[in-house]
Amino acid sequence: MNFDIAIIGGGPAGYTAAERAGANGLKAVLFEKKAMGGVCLNEGCIPTKTLLYSAKILDSIKSASKYGVSAESPSFDLSKIMSRKDKTVKMLTGGVKMTVNSYGVTIVEKEAFIEGENEGMIRITCDGETYSVKYLLVCTGSDTVIPPIPGLSGVSYWTSKEALEIKELPKTLVIIGGGVIGMEFASFFNSMGVKVHVVEMMPEILGAMDKETSGMLRAEYAKRGVTFYLNTKVVEVNAHGVVIEKEGKVSTIEAEKILLSVGRKANLSRVGLDKLNIELHRNGVKVDEHLLTSHPRVYACGDITGYSLLAHTAIREAEVAINHILGVEDRMNYDCVPGVVYTNPEVAGVGKTEEELIKSGLSYRVSKLPMAYSGRFVAENEQGNGLCKLIQDEEGKIIGCHMLGNPASELIVIAGIAIQRGYTVEEFQKTVFPHPTVGEIYHEIMF
Repeated sequence: MNFDIAIIGGGPAGYTAAERAGANGLKAVLFEKKAMGGVCLNEGCIPTKTLLYSAKILDSIKSASKYGVSAESPSFDLSKIMSRKDKTVKMLTGGVKMTVNSYGVTIVEKEAFIEGENEGMIRITCDGETYSVKYLLVCTGSDTVIPPIPGLSGVSYWTSKEALEIKELPKTLVIIGGGVIGMEFASFFNSMGVKVHVVEMMPEILGAMDKETSGMLRAEYAKRGVTFYLNTKVVEVNAHGVVIEKEGKVSTIEAEKILLSVGRKANLSRVGLDKLNIELHRNGVKVDEHLLTSHPRVYACGDITGYSLLAHTAIREAEVAINHILGVEDRMNYDCVPGVVYTNPEVAGVGKTEEELIKSGLSYRVSKLPMAYSGRFVAENEQGNGLCKLIQDEEGKIIGCHMLGNPASELIVIAGIAIQRGYTVEEFQKTVFPHPTVGEIYHEIMF
């Protein structure tokens, strides 16, 4: 069976590439061994956000009296929350499959392997069949990192996958890893009444995100009862809980359940990249600005590159790769890819952080305001504050933005466009925002 392009992996990168390829007349085949939508739709972005929205509604009901609304004794039904999550996932994965089919793409729901190359065609085998293709796009995603913690094999623990399938809540939960995934689960379980402990090896939560907004989020959740252990190493887990070490002192956190959330790694095994001598680097496949690998007709998109493990990054990478195949000028720009933490309140950032700029020795200027400078924010967030921070370079161009406060996930894209277009602060402030909106905070910031 001959095709113009084969796509291995049906996650955000894979299904986007398949749709774009089919829409532009390329004969495409898409291989997905598990479920359409990949980790994002089935075990990540969508199910977690569905749960977090239920938690947000519960939080809102609990604080209703601040807004003059009486809501006595709010409660929740975990089974219905989980059922709604499953329903949402099923609807969206079905929608993706239907859309990909509508573009004439052949979908093979089996595991595919790269076998090599013959007479200018790349050979793929799947379920006993051989497929010959001119171009190949590898989008096999990533796997959860399981750290070599002593005692781990002897206890029952969760990864994000198991945490999304729970049928009852634990009384106490230790989350190992205070990154984005860890904090989103900390947010959910805290809202559900679970006593949450977060252990993080670094000095601050949320990894490479802006440290000021990260610290503010941590302080907010500490007020809500989440206990944080920063600069802390997990030395062992056992039937009693998690053994930690900080500054030479060892102690134990008792926990009913443990959730591992220390990151993800590119899925490089089994697919057969070695058969085409694809060059790897660091933790993923090496690609150029067109997502082209060391092979002139093989592309790699999404988590497999090990660079930006985000669904929206994968989608944009797939667009760039297909455009390159079609001869359309396009290049990947990672400077304007936003990152979001869907806690309550949300944290979002795009572009450079102060920490990055200080480390690289580059000059910059910062302007920031509490979100309370927005009238709409004050009206909808009783006693809430938050922060909006803009960073500009020596030429006055906006190169970074970091926010804490709802709806940061929706507002951050505005700053991303400003960075992508190379706007100066003066040009950015000429944008007219409707009043009253939280987005007006951008207009209020003056350097």
